[in-house]
Formats: sequence, C-alpha cells, structure tokens
Amino acid sequence: MIRIKICGITNLEDAIKAIELGADALGFIFYKKSPRCIHKDTAKEIIRYLPPFVAKVGVFVDEKEDVVREIHSYCGLTALQFHGNESGEYCAQFCNVIKAFRIKDKSSLLQVKRYEPYINAILFDTYKKDIAGGTGDVFDWSVLSGFSFEKPIVLSGGMNIDNARSAIETVRPYAVDCSSGIESAPGRKDHDKMKKFIEITKRDYL
Repeated sequence: MIRIKICGITNLEDAIKAIELGADALGFIFYKKSPRCIHKDTAKEIIRYLPPFVAKVGVFVDEKEDVVREIHSYCGLTALQFHGNESGEYCAQFCNVIKAFRIKDKSSLLQVKRYEPYINAILFDTYKKDIAGGTGDVFDWSVLSGFSFEKPIVLSGGMNIDNARSAIETVRPYAVDCSSGIESAPGRKDHDKMKKFIEITKRDYL
C-alpha cells in the first residue's frame, strides 16, 4: 500500500489528526522563507507526542551541515529531506535521506542518477523559479515515463483530493507527499480535506 506523508505540520492538533487518519509520515519544515516554517522547539514538543512508528521528516533547504545535525538530534527526526541545491556528497553525510528534485521537463531528471548512490528516496516536486517548494502547482507527471529509478519515488507538487487518483495511476509512486492541497491556510490543515485525501490515496492504490 502506498505511503502518505503530510508535510508542513506546524501544530500538534494537525499532527495527531493526520496520524489518526492514516498518515505514515509527517514533515516539519526548517526553512525560514517558508510560510510553514516551524521552530525547532515547537517541532520537538510535537514529536514527543507522536507514535514511534510514524516517520518524522525534517525538511531543509541548503542548510549548514551542523545545523541539520543539531536539529535532527534535538527534535528526534527519523528522516531528512533536502529540498535545495545540496550535492550528493552533502546528502551522503546523513542517514535516511530524501532528495527533492524540482521538475520542469524531462531534462530535470538527468541529474537524478548521480544522486542515487547517496540517498534513500527521490522526491519529485514542481519547478517554479526562485521557490524551493510548496507552490501548490502540478508538473506534467508523464515526463517520468520511460525513466527507471533505483530508489523509491515520493510524488509531490500540487497533490490534492482532485488529482490524487490520476497522480497515482500515472506514476505509481512508493509514497505521496501533500501539504498546501489540504490546507485551510498555510500551516493549518483542513481535516476534512486531509481525511478525503488519505482515503482516496489508500483506496486507489489497491
């Protein structure tokens, strides 16, 4: 069954609800330019209430290595997602790494192969100039056809209750990642939309 990551968690209520509804992973964004940025103290307080088998993913954008390590340890993160221009060698310093690639067209996929030896999963998001992620925009999923990847694929970029079925049928990913598509405001989840998204995603992958 497909895995589901709910990203941009900023409060305990949304975190607990996401898990109750069936989310497998929660994403905490430590990027100051993001409207969903969370302080490490808040993230730590939320994470201490979460079940042990739910993944706690820290999202970083071109952050200093020592800062990543400090937040990783302090908050109790179980995986790291790098969403900037981090090199393969940068990623190789850490365990359980998801590397994000912003897709503009097929040429955006050419760099993925050289990263695969250094990472544990690949996340595909939508390219938008000068924006690292969380755009709410969808890229052309068909550009992934004809490419094979050694590492599991996490599909992101404008995921919502209206396109989840099409996304899954087109890409057949290991996991999906949703944030803005199930929000009432940046960093605040709409629990009805979140429930529908998880139900659709789990059902349509069977």
